[in-house]
Amino acid sequence: MQFGVIASALRSKKKRPCFLSTPYSWRFLQISLYKKINNGNEFKDLMLIGGQLTHTKGRNSTDWRSMSIAGANGSSASSRDSNKFYFTGGDYKATKDLTLQYYYGQLTDFYQQHFLGLTHNWAVGPGTLKTDRRVFISDSDGKNGSASGRADGYVSSGYYGNNLTKGEVDNNVYSGLLTYSLAGHSIGAGYQVLTGDSDFPYLNRGDGEGTSTYLHTDAQLLKFNHAGERTWIGRYAYDFAKLGVPGLTFSVLYLNADDIRTGRGDQGEWERDIAVGYVVPESTFKGLGLAWKNATMRSGLPVSGSGTATQRDQDENRLIVSYTLPLF
Repeated sequence: MQFGVIASALRSKKKRPCFLSTPYSWRFLQISLYKKINNGNEFKDLMLIGGQLTHTKGRNSTDWRSMSIAGANGSSASSRDSNKFYFTGGDYKATKDLTLQYYYGQLTDFYQQHFLGLTHNWAVGPGTLKTDRRVFISDSDGKNGSASGRADGYVSSGYYGNNLTKGEVDNNVYSGLLTYSLAGHSIGAGYQVLTGDSDFPYLNRGDGEGTSTYLHTDAQLLKFNHAGERTWIGRYAYDFAKLGVPGLTFSVLYLNADDIRTGRGDQGEWERDIAVGYVVPESTFKGLGLAWKNATMRSGLPVSGSGTATQRDQDENRLIVSYTLPLF
């Protein structure tokens, strides 16, 4: 990606809500463009970031491309894009167990987005209960906010009644996730609801390829980001270091959604993800990782049709070899 000025009061490896970006692009940002400001203890609990994105480049491309959102992207002559994405925000660690977040992002002529986040850790019995609450408020910007601009192609995907699936950005997301951790085990449950006529807007590259999001429901295959969608979340993970096998992990995630607004009535979808991974903790091959990820997804959305989002059922396996090389 090409960026403007970035400033940070703390070094951080967390993915930021305002970017809604892929992990690889965020890592590139950290390595190449992070400017750390060290002012002693004055800002030890505050992380601030801000800047501008103008173009993106995918892992399988040599071309810099403009940015867009679902509904306006693609390779046809009618697709629309923008070269101005502004972002700012930060994390504030109010106490050792409580972190507050606010971020703002604006893709010119498409949308403005506010994010509020809260994470808190409680000591409950022998384990820890983590609360993670997130709110996104998204509205139109520039040409997407005018009838003439939308007629020119600056639109968002969603459902607007009368079989209309493109229109103005109008979306709020409310979600919460509770996770209890004890002796290597982590079990979590959560719920997410979307309101408004549009789908949840997030950065898409000009070639139509979307990015990861900061939604609790961003899974291997689906994002569960359709207009009106309500999703239940269940997850479990285990760290085998507690059994004397450091580096070996297992996790399973299940999401079940309904109330997707379409011209054929409310629809639903679900996904189950299973992951097993191992990272060599020591020796010559320290940092070498191997992971297997399996995903199964089924959707009530049709494969094709008007007045509705479309989706094909999928089964997928991924085998990933990675190597982590510390640079700092």
